[in-house]
Amino acid sequence: MSRAVWCGAGISLTGAGIALCNRVTVRQLVNTAVEVIEPVTVCVPARDEATRLPGLIADLRAQRGVSRMSVVILDDASGDDTFVTAIDAAGGDPRITVLRNDTEPPSGWTGKAAACARLAESVDTPVLVFVDADVRLAPGAVAAAVTELRRQRVALVSPWPVQRAESVAETLVQPLLCWSWAATLPIALANWSLRPSTSVACGQFLVFDTAAYRAVGGHAAVAASATEDLDIARTLRRAGQPTTLVAAGRLASTRMYEDAAQLDAGYTRWLWSAYGGTIAGGAAVGTLAALAYWVPPLAALGGRGAVRRAGAVGYAAAVTGRLLARSTETSGPLSPTDVLAALAHPFSVVAYLLLWARSHRARRRGALRWKGRALNT
Repeated sequence: MSRAVWCGAGISLTGAGIALCNRVTVRQLVNTAVEVIEPVTVCVPARDEATRLPGLIADLRAQRGVSRMSVVILDDASGDDTFVTAIDAAGGDPRITVLRNDTEPPSGWTGKAAACARLAESVDTPVLVFVDADVRLAPGAVAAAVTELRRQRVALVSPWPVQRAESVAETLVQPLLCWSWAATLPIALANWSLRPSTSVACGQFLVFDTAAYRAVGGHAAVAASATEDLDIARTLRRAGQPTTLVAAGRLASTRMYEDAAQLDAGYTRWLWSAYGGTIAGGAAVGTLAALAYWVPPLAALGGRGAVRRAGAVGYAAAVTGRLLARSTETSGPLSPTDVLAALAHPFSVVAYLLLWARSHRARRRGALRWKGRALNT
């Protein structure tokens, strides 16, 4: 038991150290005074987004520093008023085109990949941006992201938005998205690498060099992927094209899910694909997570002497790593909710592993669905 506690504490301390390194070194996307002179196309895939899409459209209409920006929105066979809402929100803005798709994705395609591919079909601008309908952007977000793309001379910049959380379930789970890379991967080194395994990308906000995007086949190259954002970054790297992650907490945010049911459905649809999509890979990660984030706090509560102290150190390191990851994501002060969520980290890991197990079970049963569509894997 003593060895397990010390081992778990060591893993937690390592994670906190990596999170500290990332907090210091990860580039933050900031407003820039530089005017983007090249044409930019922003593509927005939207399915059943009548409620959230108007906010993004208002943000896009308010963008500064991208005088040659155009926006294409695709209502992807929505069952609500997404199309009409998008037209109304566009307000006749000549920069905005709203399209409607009434067909289901081709065999072998996910809905998101098919929608993105259709949006990109007619784009002939040097820069191609994809933004999800639930993202909110500060007025300088697009200009800053494009400037970063050209400054770093890469094929893809993935600006990581702040993951907003309002319900208890969201607060437990959503911060794990950033923590999963911030406490395990030194991003400054990963951004210099062409190794696909070290790529990180968030499909909520992606900025491509259009020529590089087309050279690898665009979203057709990841048509069936449950995590098309990460896989398109890996595809680019395999082709020798660099990709980079930047924190965009000052300029972009999103609330992916609005309650526990949406969160459960959202993670269930793709979490099976983590760790190579294998039970063995997930079980190995789960074992390490239990060792690092359950054993130390249990030892801190019920152990004695050195074992108890080691457990306290391990738990403190886990909480510190969570707070550092959240600070990297927000690029600002931490809220009391952030602190409470970090203190509840062992329960967050429980929730994550339960979602992973549910995702695998749903896949075995052929019950994976998202926004009314069956997912074939």
